[in-house]
Amino acid sequence: MTPRGLHVDPRDAVPIWKQIEEGMRRLVASGALKPGAAVPSVRDLARDLQVNPATVVRAYQRLVDAGLLAVKRGEGTFVADSIPAVPKAERGRALAEGALRYASTAVTVGASRDEAARALDAAFSRLAPSKEGEKK
Repeated sequence: MTPRGLHVDPRDAVPIWKQIEEGMRRLVASGALKPGAAVPSVRDLARDLQVNPATVVRAYQRLVDAGLLAVKRGEGTFVADSIPAVPKAERGRALAEGALRYASTAVTVGASRDEAARALDAAFSRLAPSKEGEKK
């Protein structure tokens, strides 16, 4: 069964494996997929999304490499028990790439800088409620 909220669009310019990877990251970040929860098998997810199993394998492997998923032989694939710490340089690079993609989208839809910042803040609040000591 496909995790609720995981969809792919074959017409999107983003590769399907990347859509799956980003969708799974979003589900983990939002808490929709809890630590230790089983994720669908490659075969089941490929069938549900109507994609090639190799596409799902690529997305899952990248998530395993990133430490977000863990494979237990003979049992399946699961959400990792904890989100791994990412080195500061790698985190900065990932944030810069994501920020550029987001800013490009905001500019091409005609959003102001303030409007884009409010939308980003709202999205972040939905995924990661503020921790004590963080700027609100």
